[in-house]
Amino acid sequence: MTAGLLLQSGLLPEGLNVSFKLVPAIMVAAMLALFLGIGYVFRVADTEGMWVAGRSIGNVENGMAIGANWMSAASYLGMAALIALSGFYGLAFVVGWSTGYFILLIFLAAQMRRFGKYTAPDFVGDRFNSDAARAIAAITTFLIGFVYAIGQARGMGLVGLYIFGDIGIPGMSGYQSMVILMMAITVGYLTLSGMLGATKNMAVQYVILIVAFLAGLYAVGFTQGYSTVLPQIQYGQMIGSLSAEFSEPFVNESYYLWIATAFSLVVGTCGLPHVLVRFYTVENERIARWSTVWGLFFICLLYLSAPAFAAFGTSLYTENIGPTYGDPGMTTAAGDVIVVLATQLANLPQWFVGFVAAGGIAAAIATVAGLFIAGSSAISHDIYANIVNEDATQRQQVLVGRLSIVALGVITTLAALDPAAPIAALVSYAFSLAGAVLFPMFFLGLWWENTNRQGALAGMLTGLVIWTVPMINEVLPTYIGAGDPYSAALAEWVPAIGSALIAVPVVFAVTIAVSLATEEPDMQTKRLVRQCHSPEPMSKMQSAEDVAATDGGEALGDD
Repeated sequence: MTAGLLLQSGLLPEGLNVSFKLVPAIMVAAMLALFLGIGYVFRVADTEGMWVAGRSIGNVENGMAIGANWMSAASYLGMAALIALSGFYGLAFVVGWSTGYFILLIFLAAQMRRFGKYTAPDFVGDRFNSDAARAIAAITTFLIGFVYAIGQARGMGLVGLYIFGDIGIPGMSGYQSMVILMMAITVGYLTLSGMLGATKNMAVQYVILIVAFLAGLYAVGFTQGYSTVLPQIQYGQMIGSLSAEFSEPFVNESYYLWIATAFSLVVGTCGLPHVLVRFYTVENERIARWSTVWGLFFICLLYLSAPAFAAFGTSLYTENIGPTYGDPGMTTAAGDVIVVLATQLANLPQWFVGFVAAGGIAAAIATVAGLFIAGSSAISHDIYANIVNEDATQRQQVLVGRLSIVALGVITTLAALDPAAPIAALVSYAFSLAGAVLFPMFFLGLWWENTNRQGALAGMLTGLVIWTVPMINEVLPTYIGAGDPYSAALAEWVPAIGSALIAVPVVFAVTIAVSLATEEPDMQTKRLVRQCHSPEPMSKMQSAEDVAATDGGEALGDD
């Protein structure tokens, strides 16, 4: 494919040096080989290792895995991109994605670990005694993994262009060829390693991505005269020289959309299955809490730096390529690689730019790993083993899980060949879904013992409907229409990127109202909820259900 055709497709970032580069290619190839090697060394053959890493992960290692799992291409690339393209509005992502972890720390981390199952749909199905609720949660988990991973595949494809150039798959553009290559490698190591190998890889991936990001930030800031000590603080000195679209609040997007986006990201963080499952991989609730603290610290290292990188990249783009805003302005493809583009435009050595690009690939692969493990466990453990074939052997469950990973990889790759939105926007649709459907079930399920099966089913279905309507209104037209929303008013007040602002209060109200209007859960379920808040220690492999069923070691009779 020629550069002209790529430009026509809108997928080639302007200004990015798309060509094969030997040293960066060797670096990335070695990194990918390392991931495959770790996956092989820590490969698993049983469900305990496949889904929860044998509950053997320590707090710092799990914190690093949380950081890598969390700081996807949306954080490494997409957050800086949104701040560069939309200025103040982009800070909603910094606020939303950080604040959610405080709610996780206070209200969910330890309680989820005490519940002690394998997956997020496990919690929903067992807490509400409903296979239907389990199935809805499992399908939602699979859908979240799919939508979220599209953004990661887009990031890997764009960054891979800088390192490998157009690898020339017949009939495909350079971007599309790179998406297929990167996703094939990612799916390959995940089908081998499961959660244990993925967690070990995530710790390594975190080190790579944070060193690459911070090294790039400091190098750009120091060589261009933007900063001399702390770019995270000093970049504020240059904001006045940037366009009003970057520096002034609500020039690009409304105050309402800022609030809606930030709120959806907060509650979505607390509802993401691949985040919550990290609390199942540790030995006890104390480690779960400290994992969250370490994870937040590791995340903030990047989050406090992304706005500075966006400012540096915006300035360098304007100086070297053209105005960032206006017509035509910076494209979303260029925005999505602004971190790599900034280091290139700063005339830093090619190998160094390649290292920064490698960090973006590591970030994307780490998150895809968490998403695909969560999605495949939802299909294999929650639907196949708990609903379809209750007598399934561990070998059958692992096989179905691996086939689910392949299926997720295929449909994600196909969708990422012509994505509907920038990386961070794609990811945000998944956050709205998690916030609308799963977060209310996790919160009410753990904190209100009278939440029952009927209430949960009504709430989850309500959340799915409220999330689906704006997705059809805004996202579907980009694939089958002119691209404009079917209803401008609906897009303004129930935006796809922030639909949880409307959905969450409605779902809470529906769930509570239906629960109050129907029969209370049985006493065994109430004991289960109370055990999630008990100060009594539990053994590594115990769940709250085990303890609640024995009341100090003696089996309980029916009430």
